[in-house]
Amino acid sequence: MRHFPSSARAACLAALVSLVSAGPAAAASYPDKPVRVVVGFSAGGTTDVAARIIAKELGDDLGQSFVVENKPGAGSNIGAELVARAKPDGYTLYMVAVTSTINQTLYKNLNFDIVKDFAPIALVIKVPNILVVNPSLPVKNVKELVAYVKAHPDKLSYASSGSGTSIHMAGELFKLRAGVDIPHIPYKGSAPALTDLIGNQVQLMFDNMPSAWPHVQAGKLRALAVTTAERSATAPDLPTMMESGYDKFDVSSWFGLIAPKGTPPDVIAKVNASVQKALAKPDVQQRFKDLGAVTAKTTPEQFGTFIKDEVETWATVVKASGAKVE
Repeated sequence: MRHFPSSARAACLAALVSLVSAGPAAAASYPDKPVRVVVGFSAGGTTDVAARIIAKELGDDLGQSFVVENKPGAGSNIGAELVARAKPDGYTLYMVAVTSTINQTLYKNLNFDIVKDFAPIALVIKVPNILVVNPSLPVKNVKELVAYVKAHPDKLSYASSGSGTSIHMAGELFKLRAGVDIPHIPYKGSAPALTDLIGNQVQLMFDNMPSAWPHVQAGKLRALAVTTAERSATAPDLPTMMESGYDKFDVSSWFGLIAPKGTPPDVIAKVNASVQKALAKPDVQQRFKDLGAVTAKTTPEQFGTFIKDEVETWATVVKASGAKVE
């Protein structure tokens, strides 16, 4: 057996101790510079609003700036791909939405996989979608809307915040269930879509409640129904699509944080813990509630399972609708 000098053994032992202690030391220092939180949609939409609320809380708690960067386009795929290719060090995070789990089936040539190329951190909120129309449209409920569409073919179009969003899929599901054909006009986020809806460039939209509801309250849009199985606490008088005659019409949106695959588990755990601390604050809960959102509480593992389940669920809807994007 080969024997090493005591000095060599001491050096090896010191190196081993250094390696073992490097992980916790690195975790303790994270973050030591600003963190990017990429949003795949334009500013002003629900994804952006949710990202800015949680980014501020993370920054206050962890002592560094969490800066939101909007990278809209291709139904949020531009932003997602940017993060998938980023260095997995915890300094580039992604505010993922239900859109990404839909896109996994909707798009035929993605350069990333929302399950395989990312590390889940935490689900942040869930929100209902809401069917809104331009007030000039002479309809007060879903039944009247369907009748109007059938009586005036080729005169209406519906907007979405991008191909593959739950907003888009809600519109496709509505077309299938109502037996109507309405052209789909995708935008790079809810904000520009709502601008054109208010301007009557498009006539209806299944938008996330947080971004659409203020315009309803201001009288700029008319709300007809929510897309969740139960009524929203934000708008308790507004019927559901199921109450409006469409069984099993249950579509909602959700938003959470993920990081590039390979991001250190201790960093993931630290960000998750900070998110949970933020979501436990009554004022943060109220801010989200005011927007029509419900806060969530998950471990990274639970969020990962949730994302996988969503991919499978939306694959069924996408295939049934026949929607696809090259």
